[in-house]
Order: sequence, then C-alpha cells, then structure tokens
Amino acid sequence: MTEPTHPAPAGDPDLGLHDPLSDSFPPGFEGKLLFWIAVAFSLYQIAIAAHIVTLSSQVQRALHLGFLMLLCFPLLAALRHRTGPWKIVAWLMAGLGVLVAGYQWVEYVPLMLRSGALNQMDVIIGVIALVTTFAAAWVVMGAALPLVAGAFLVYALFGQYFPGPMQTRGYDFAQVIEQMAYGTEGIYGTPLYVSATYIFLFILFGAFLEKAGMIKLFTDVSLGVVGHKMGGAAKVSVVSSGLMGTISGSGVANVVTTGQFTIPLMKSFGYRPAFAGGVEATASMGGQIMPPVMGAVAFIMAETLGVEYIEIVRAAIIPAILYFASAFWMVHLEAGRRNLRGMAKEDLPSAWAAVREGWYLILPLAVLVYLLFSGYTPLFAGTVGLALTMFLILGASAALGLPQGVLRYIFWIGLALVAASFLEFGNKSLWLGIAALLAWNAISKGGRETIVQVIDSLAEGAKTALPVGVACALVGIIIGTMTLTGAANTFGMYIVSVGENSLLLSLILTMLTCIVLGMGIPTIPNYIITSTIAAPALLDLGVPLIVSHMFVFYFGILADLTPPVALACFAAAPIAKESGLKISFEAVKVAAAGFVIPYMAVYTPALMLQDGGPLSQAIGYLPAVGYIVLKCVLSIGLWGTAVIGWLGKPLPIWMRLLAAAGAFTLIAAVPMTDEIGFALAALFAGLIWLRRDRPAPA
Repeated sequence: MTEPTHPAPAGDPDLGLHDPLSDSFPPGFEGKLLFWIAVAFSLYQIAIAAHIVTLSSQVQRALHLGFLMLLCFPLLAALRHRTGPWKIVAWLMAGLGVLVAGYQWVEYVPLMLRSGALNQMDVIIGVIALVTTFAAAWVVMGAALPLVAGAFLVYALFGQYFPGPMQTRGYDFAQVIEQMAYGTEGIYGTPLYVSATYIFLFILFGAFLEKAGMIKLFTDVSLGVVGHKMGGAAKVSVVSSGLMGTISGSGVANVVTTGQFTIPLMKSFGYRPAFAGGVEATASMGGQIMPPVMGAVAFIMAETLGVEYIEIVRAAIIPAILYFASAFWMVHLEAGRRNLRGMAKEDLPSAWAAVREGWYLILPLAVLVYLLFSGYTPLFAGTVGLALTMFLILGASAALGLPQGVLRYIFWIGLALVAASFLEFGNKSLWLGIAALLAWNAISKGGRETIVQVIDSLAEGAKTALPVGVACALVGIIIGTMTLTGAANTFGMYIVSVGENSLLLSLILTMLTCIVLGMGIPTIPNYIITSTIAAPALLDLGVPLIVSHMFVFYFGILADLTPPVALACFAAAPIAKESGLKISFEAVKVAAAGFVIPYMAVYTPALMLQDGGPLSQAIGYLPAVGYIVLKCVLSIGLWGTAVIGWLGKPLPIWMRLLAAAGAFTLIAAVPMTDEIGFALAALFAGLIWLRRDRPAPA
C-alpha cells in the first residue's frame, strides 16, 4: 500500500525545498570518518551530561560549537556531492571551527583576564568564529537567517549612522567582536548553552526510542484505536503524530518520518493529496507544543525565564490537547463530507496487542515525565531517560542469549534494580550498567548487531542536532546586538505605545512579526528574536510572563504552516506529490485552533493554567479554567463546521457563516461577545437539530 520513497514530480517548482540532512552518511572513507566524528560528538555530549567529563560552561559551549563546525561543512558537502575545491573549502572551514574551539579552551583563563582589552590574535580568532558560524548556518538552512543576523551585526558595527531613535553611540570593532565571539552574550549565549545540554540530549533520546521501535508502537496503537473509524486514515495521522510529539520536538522531522506512512495511507482512502499533506504537517508541527519533551524552544524558554521546565509544560498542556483535538475534528468532518469510511477492523493491528508487546518502550518516557514533574532538571531527566532507553535496547539483546524461563526473569529483575539505583547513587550507576551490557553484547550471539544499532543512533542523533545547534549559535549574534545596543527597547516601546490604545493591535503586530520572520528562519531563532523584542512589551501591557512568551512561540511554530514559505508543508510535498503551497492552505485550515488559542490565553491566562486575568478574578481560578476550555472547544467545533461545511450532512453557506460568526465572537474577549457567541452557538445547534431528518440535497 505504501511506497518506500516519494520523489517530487519532475519540474514542479513548488517542491524544491528539501532537508539537506535527510540522507544518511555517504559511503566511502569520508562518510565513515564523518560517521565516527558524529559518534564522538554524541559520546562527548553524554560524558558532559553524565558528569563523566567536567568542563567550565564556556569551554563546554565552545567544544559543542567546534563539533558542529567539524561535522557540518564536510557532511553537507558530501551529501550534496561537492567535489574538488568545494570539498577542500569544506574541510578548511571545519578545521577553522575546531581551531576556534581549541583557542577558547586553551586561552580560557587568559581570555578572562584580557576581558575588555583583546589582543590582535583574539580579534582574528573572533572574526573566524563569526565567519564560520555564518557560513555553517548558510549551508544548513539557507540565506534567510544569516541575512537577518547579518543585519543585526551591521547595526552593532554602524548603528551610530542610523537615523532617529535607532541611532547608537557607536562601538569599537574589537568591542563588537568581544561581545559576539567571547563570553556568554554572543554566539556562546543562552541558546547555545541550551543546545549543548538539554536539546542535544533529548534529540538523542528521541533517536534511540525511534531505533527501539517507538514509531511502530505509536503507529500500531493509532491504527488499532481509530483506524476503523470514519476517516480513520487521517485520524491515524493525527494520533500517531501527536504521540510522536511526546518524544520528538522537531516538526519537520515528524513529517518525514510518520508522513512516509500516513500521507500515502490517507491518499489511498480518498483524501485529497493537499489535505493529506496538510493534516500531517499540522499534526507534526504540534509535536513542538506537546509535553513532555516539546520542542527545543521550550527548554530555551525555561532557561530564559528562569523557571522550572515543568512550568512550561503546565502552560502548554491544555493548548496542546486542544490543538490536536481541533485537527482530529477537522479530519472527521472532511471524512464525513466525502463519505470516507475507515479501514476494515480485521486488517488492522490490535492496539492492546501492540501495547502488550511494546509496553516496555514507554518506561523511559514514563520515568522522564516523572522526573520532570518531580522537580528534577531537564538535563538530569534527559540523561536518565536516554540511559534507560539504552538499558532496554542492550538488555533485550542480552536476554535473547539466555534460556526461556526463570533465568530471564532473574536477569530482568536484576537489570531493573540496577536501573532504579540511580535514585540512590545518581546516574553513574546507569552508565556502569550500560558499560557492562555493552561488554556482554560484544561477546554474545547477535549482540554485536545491537551495538551497531546503538552506534547508529549516536551518529543519527548528532546529525539531527546540527541545524538546531548552528541556529542557536547564530541567533546569539542577534541577542548580543540587542544587549549591546538596547535595540529591543525601541521596538518594544512602539508595541507598548500601540497597546496603550489597543492590546489586540499589539498582539496582531507581534503575530505578524513572528509569521514574517518564520517564513525564512526556523522556530528557535524566530522565538529568540521575537521574545527578546516583543515579549517584554506584552509583559508591560499586562500579559503574564509565560503567556507572552508562549504567544510568540506558538506563532513561530505556525509560521512553518503559513504560506508562502511553509517548511513543514514543503517537507510533506514530495511525499504527497502535491504543491507545497496547496498543502499550506489546507494546513492553515486544519490548524485554525493554533491561531486562536494564543489570543484566548492572553485575555484569559487560565487557558494556560496561569493566574491573572479578569475572569479568574471574577469567578475564581478553577471555574475560569473550565469556562475558557469550554468556550475554546465550542469555538473550535463551530470553526470546523464553517470551514468544512458539513455536520451530519452538507451545510448551506448561510449556516456556515452563522457558525463562523459564533466562533469569532467566542474568541473575542470584549463585553457581550461571549453572550452573543453562546447565543449564536445555541441557534446553530437548534438549526442542526431541526434539519436532522431532512434528506441531504442531491
């Protein structure tokens, strides 16, 4: 039923956007060398996370960036089949990146002593650091982010010549280089710190779970639960992508993994290619807001705000559920309108059987959630989750060499006790257990194949982390410019001045900024830029801190679904064999809830389980949570019927307009709109009830 690959139609200009890192490591000596560099990168990160190796924060970030440079340039050149001078340049740039990391390490103490008075060599190395970081971002993500960051760097260097309120006092060249290439305000700032700790570890965690069979488990459970329902193929996409979101925070990666199965499945059951691609893109992007892992931005947000990660999870949980419920509702209505039946139940896997066979795969995720909710740091929780996943993979292989029966039970009980010992002795006991299992597998029948699988996961995790890490380094230049020049205050004051007359206009202005930036740059730099500029302004207008940051986070994600440059939709395009632009328009309809939830949360923070807002003050916190969730669900329901035009039977245009009016008035938070919205919803429900026995028009 499904095809192994889905090449883009030849000559289709809309399908030209592809992930340059989607292919595996190339064959040959160079490919093997890059593979083992990637493995070394992952092992270094694990050693840092497990405190096997202890380095200063500055050196740790520098070595992380050095590994990124060493792997990025030659790997991209090899995957793009560059030869001759290009390959030489790629390895030269990689060497320069390693040189910068080594200089930061060797000169760490002298650099601190020379702070504010760099010598000539410091300036040269700083310039090399900036050049290699810009070049790495260009080859991985294209021109958009380097151009944006370059504009900020130009402003830092020549701001004294800018007009009006944008004018700066002017900064010496060496001062700008020190700000951007040394210390913790530029490329080695908070984003790279988060990449070098939490983000890399959780990417590895997801890579290991995928290798262990988590995708198959999620897909089988989804097929068993909803595959036989009306429009089951699309519901499988929503459910499986939502489940994938719990372990993978990359929307585009989710599209190209689960989408390879779900998009052809939806098409085979009658869904239009554009709609099938839109559903998968919408559901996959939701992975970045689905706890417990969420996207990389969530970790950066927690670090930026100085709050525990669990607070970000708490704010995201209800909106994430509503987001996926909305996508589920939209595909249900589309299936009803087109009379798309579910799959035959006897042809589907049993959800219970899938859970019974693969329940142990959920254990690392369950422990991860427990640790996060118990107040442990994401770094510790991620390290333990990763170690437990390796325990399962290596332990399952070792157990195969034991005879059936009592001996296997004793083995698993002993392994469980070793795994649980981290609560008493810390995570070093886990790594000692893994070392023992590696030795066991190295000498057991079939164990060496499992070790190869573990090594493959290490390499794939490092490759997946490349674009995230490079983006985190480059956006540090933007943050460095903001802190050096105070440019954020200028834009923030403008937003505040607009908001004094209309908070709604400030929100719309912020939303448009996020979407426009998101057309060319990934979610992480988008969030960092807009949260630096706009989120403090929203806070000044009375929007709670986490809500203001979640507002820009949401629209940074939705930019990947919004025309004309919708990265998630273009990733789905070659699989769906449809124009990325057409997929994008369908995705915007399916993701309607994502556009309204941030606005509703600003006016009623209880939607994100935050205190504040007039509703909480009027009726209490818990009643406010229940009320806003009810209102949001009703609005989503009305919007779906308005867009799709079906509820049991096709709806005439005037009823669709009535449903849309009800949805919009429920979203608004001005006097009488709720009352009008509930009245319109009641009127719509009454009309649907009166039409229940009428035959559908031919």
